Amino acid sequence: MKLTRQGFIAGLAFSGLALALGPALADGPRIGAPAPAFKAMDADGKTRSLSEFAGKTVILEWTNHDCPYVRKHYNSATMQTLQKDMAKEGVVWLSVISSPVGEQGYVEGPKAKDLSVQRNAAPAGILFDPRSGMARAYGAQTTPHMYIIDPKGTLAYMGAIDDKPSSSPSSLNGAKSYVRQAVAEMKAGKPVSEASTKSYGCVVKYAPVS
Repeated sequence: MKLTRQGFIAGLAFSGLALALGPALADGPRIGAPAPAFKAMDADGKTRSLSEFAGKTVILEWTNHDCPYVRKHYNSATMQTLQKDMAKEGVVWLSVISSPVGEQGYVEGPKAKDLSVQRNAAPAGILFDPRSGMARAYGAQTTPHMYIIDPKGTLAYMGAIDDKPSSSPSSLNGAKSYVRQAVAEMKAGKPVSEASTKSYGCVVKYAPVS
């Protein structure tokens, strides 16, 4: 039996292996095109949408608190520092949890808020995507997987948080932050020099299509 690309990815997701992928699947979002619209419930039970952030730069961070790659960035305070620095720049940072019920990383609102307090995290909001609609729209494949949307609603960056695809804390030494670089270039009115990179981390486990 011939193994399709979709079957290969699904198999990896089932096994829980780490995966480094290109920025999106063939039918996923494109740099320079409008970012996929979304509506998702946040940790306070409020429905949030991309349209409410029109005119602002938005960063989407796919996350799973149990993923060792995510823990590397949070245990070192790298992610929290980046979130706070972006907030100072007027950027809206939204953490997205796409883990379905019963899968690693699934949490509900109170637990998600507790995790933010415990880790001193500073996203502007935490969005829940347990049916994977938002993940599918963006082609999110790993945690972390980062997306930057410019004030016009155009996708400006998608891919890895940095250039060190490792779960080892030592890999943070000398790492280049693609996110910082992209936001700085956007602020300077320059095109993003590395707009698409390979994401790395734990596989996002998609909910079955109903």
